Amino acid sequence: MSDENISIDLVYLWVDGNDPKWLEKKQRFMDKKINTVGRYVDNQELKYSLRSVEKHLPWIRKIFIVTDEQTPLFLNTDQQKIQIVDHTEIMPKDILPSFNSNIIEQFLYKIPGLSEHFIYANDDMFVNADLDPSFFFKEGKPIMRVMYDPFTRYKNNLKRALNIKINPYRLAIENAYKLFYKKFDVIYPIKDHHNISAYLKSDYKAVVEDLFKEEIQATHINRFRDKTDIQRMLINYYGIANKTGILKYVKRKESSRIKVHKTNYQAFIDKYKPQLFCLNDSEHANDGHRAQIEPFLKKVFPVKSKFEK
Repeated sequence: MSDENISIDLVYLWVDGNDPKWLEKKQRFMDKKINTVGRYVDNQELKYSLRSVEKHLPWIRKIFIVTDEQTPLFLNTDQQKIQIVDHTEIMPKDILPSFNSNIIEQFLYKIPGLSEHFIYANDDMFVNADLDPSFFFKEGKPIMRVMYDPFTRYKNNLKRALNIKINPYRLAIENAYKLFYKKFDVIYPIKDHHNISAYLKSDYKAVVEDLFKEEIQATHINRFRDKTDIQRMLINYYGIANKTGILKYVKRKESSRIKVHKTNYQAFIDKYKPQLFCLNDSEHANDGHRAQIEPFLKKVFPVKSKFEK
């Protein structure tokens, strides 16, 4: 089967962090010291990400939106191409609720009806050019886009030596490559490109259920991001090493991460003309920065999609 004819699904993680019911649930479990604002705030990105997908990836078979007892208010739920998937459908009840994307991502392959070939996105990731299926898969294998980083192994150790706090996200990546190195004696000088990524469901299952089952299950208790988390780059390492995936280093013209607190979004787009871009919110952004997100996205993707009411 040619890459143009394989069935490819799209999976999103989405949360409305402004929902009072969801906020009350989160507060029951959250340490007040944890700063998670940028990770959950809904700036209407999903609406515009779906517009970008409809415009540039019309060949996507099915879109799954993984949520925690929520449905986007703008969503046309009669649109059969989209399906809401609640955490309870793919995750064990004893680890719910979970507010940790590193954990939730470990269960994506369990989505009922998910195609063997799928791409995965957060709601703040957008397609900025017409792309064929071969952009994500070649000869049936996912193209695993990463950034070259020869100092991956040493950065966290340097921060430790200088007594600099390490972001849990960076620790989760470190845990992934250390775990892979321990089992296979291989380290790849790469880091996540923080954008839409391609996977095989069978690779996911092999990593989560077989090769690293015990190590991954031990992290399920982490309701919020934790220093013991294991980032999904473990699946990239497996795919590259097992030759079920294709390693591809990317730069900003192919995949760009734009920081929300640096608000020259359009200037960045005009300079690099990226095929994929992410508007990465974080604890560095404030409400003033976030207020600029939707007006920018509305200019880039002004046409309402069939996924909206």
